[in-house]
Amino acid sequence: MRENCNRDCAHCGENCPSRGGPIPKEKLNELSSVKKVIGIVSGKGGVGKSMVTSLLAVLMNRKEYTTAILDADITGPSIPKCFGITKKAIGSEQGIFPAITKTGIQLMSINLLLANDTDPVVWRGPIVAGTVKQFWTDVIWKDVDFMFVDMPPGTGDVPLTVFQSLPIDGIIIVTSPQELVGMIVKKAVRMAKMMNVPVLGIVENMSYFVCPNCDTKHSIFGDSGVESIAAEFGIDTVAKLPIHPKLAAAADKGMIELFEGDWLDGIAEKIEKL
Repeated sequence: MRENCNRDCAHCGENCPSRGGPIPKEKLNELSSVKKVIGIVSGKGGVGKSMVTSLLAVLMNRKEYTTAILDADITGPSIPKCFGITKKAIGSEQGIFPAITKTGIQLMSINLLLANDTDPVVWRGPIVAGTVKQFWTDVIWKDVDFMFVDMPPGTGDVPLTVFQSLPIDGIIIVTSPQELVGMIVKKAVRMAKMMNVPVLGIVENMSYFVCPNCDTKHSIFGDSGVESIAAEFGIDTVAKLPIHPKLAAAADKGMIELFEGDWLDGIAEKIEKL
């Protein structure tokens, strides 16, 4: 597919892979090894997708698997901050070396290549999509059992690039309890089905708040509808993350690897069975 492709094959004279069949997957760096790739997606922003990506990588790392995170959210990267990574990535003629967290998780993000973390990435779609591909092809990923790809929200260029270019083994959809989000979740599920990628589970973030005084659960954003959506599409694994001040603080302070909680254990077990 050309970088300036508008996906209107009916009015295009180019003979590209998208016209004649499946687009070939991008090749890994010859020094890399990645066994399973899990996409973390959401239909809209602000639902905690990067948080869930980080937590799942930590959980699988605790199970003694080698884990990695490819931060495909080029215009809104937050993965390095969650892990307290401030050093910039380095490279050689062989490729780019990912950052390594305190517990050994490999990660690559655009913020590891920018001069300043707060510099905006003001790029057009094809360049952003090309950067995501380079994170797969040019980075030297060492003996990775599970790679988690933190995608930007929506169903646009970058999610499409990831689905078409990387060998995605399954996705986790992240949502929140608001009724409007249910419609957006369905869009994400249907996109995955269009791309023939299995949905491994749904994570509802900010699902409830537990009062520290009376230990009662309160549905701050309304009653959950995630189970009915999961049942509608035959998704058998659902997890709910609470509004948890300590969890948010751990991410803000770059200490996500120290989190405590069993909210995502069921999702982790589903991933492990891959």
